[in-house]
Amino acid sequence: MRARLALLVAAVSVLTLIAFLVPLALLVRTVAEDRATVRATADAQSLVPVVGTADAATIRLTVEQLAAESGRPVSVFLPDGTVLGAQTPRTPAVALAARGQSLTGESAAGREVVIAVQGRADGTGVIRIAVPQHELTAGVTRAWLVLALLGVILVLIGLLVADRLARTLVRPISDLSAVSHRLANAELDARVTPAGPPELREVAGALNHLATRIQVLLVQEREQVADLSHQLRTPLTALRLEAESLRDPDDAARITAAADGLERAVTGLIRQARWRHAPAQPACSDAAAIVADRVAFWSVLAEDTGRTVTLDLAPGPLPVGVAADNLTAAVDALLGNVFAHTPDGTPFAVRLAREAGEVVLTVADEGPGMPAGAIRRGASAAGSTGLGLDIARRAAQTAGGRLEVRPGPHGGAQVLLRLGPATSPRDA
Repeated sequence: MRARLALLVAAVSVLTLIAFLVPLALLVRTVAEDRATVRATADAQSLVPVVGTADAATIRLTVEQLAAESGRPVSVFLPDGTVLGAQTPRTPAVALAARGQSLTGESAAGREVVIAVQGRADGTGVIRIAVPQHELTAGVTRAWLVLALLGVILVLIGLLVADRLARTLVRPISDLSAVSHRLANAELDARVTPAGPPELREVAGALNHLATRIQVLLVQEREQVADLSHQLRTPLTALRLEAESLRDPDDAARITAAADGLERAVTGLIRQARWRHAPAQPACSDAAAIVADRVAFWSVLAEDTGRTVTLDLAPGPLPVGVAADNLTAAVDALLGNVFAHTPDGTPFAVRLAREAGEVVLTVADEGPGMPAGAIRRGASAAGSTGLGLDIARRAAQTAGGRLEVRPGPHGGAQVLLRLGPATSPRDA
């Protein structure tokens, strides 16, 4: 912006100076020419009495003296054809003056002043004074240089003033940009000091108000999520009590483990809802252990619904750059989709392998397939929340990977969760 404002001021200043200095330069040249012509005319007028009354010798002496003083060629043409002073040919201006008309004309060497002298007994004499070109332009070059230097100085002053004015505009805009980037990086306490023109002050106030409003909304959202999550503890406690009352120890242990896992997820949700900043330590978990545990959990439901589970897990550990809770939620979301969107008895396969520096989890079923756009958050064709695939997608992005949905090799859908390696594998 500063450069464009400076360019605009420079263009306007140059155009303005051209509009004023060019006519002024032409006027200076005209004044110089007129000044030289007036001096030459005055010298010629001083010879008129002598040429009109004196003899040739006196005229010659006076002409030579005037030529020596003025430095200009002076010629006197007598009616009998005699030329006194500078020997120059008779020009058309001299011929015209011999008829009684005084004039000033242009010549190849500059300008000539021709005056007709009447009153001589033998006819009309003519006085001619040549004004050389260097006298006509004396001082013009210096005046033009002064004008050019003045123009450059004025342009530089204009650029300096424009830069100072532009700085008063650019600095508040830069502050606004810096604060907006800080807000984008979750620094919600960032504020801008209003400065500059009234319009920029208004924008700064609006940005500060927006940041404050975002803070208030986020606090309200955290509190609502935390309250909602906290309310889930009561049914979890009831579920745990029901599990303890079961006669089969295996069923009781399985349901209690599920309730404990759900309680850990709720606790993590509460903690995450109240956090203002992300954890400083890089996330890391063992994908092989988590996938094996979650497949074992869902295998019980698969057996109850008549589904065949094909499991192909690469030997662990397979450290990935996502927290264990997030990866568990992502795996549960992918396996839960199979049970939610395919009929009972539909077989599915789970495969975990290392491919090209990534850990790839593949969940493929032989159901009716997945509609286009299902990966979009909140999109569901089966009446669910539509958040399962989005949870898996965000987990993959946390680990520097991505989520892909493809047609299955035997029909149905195939979901690939690509996870990047952990920054610090030993933390897994």
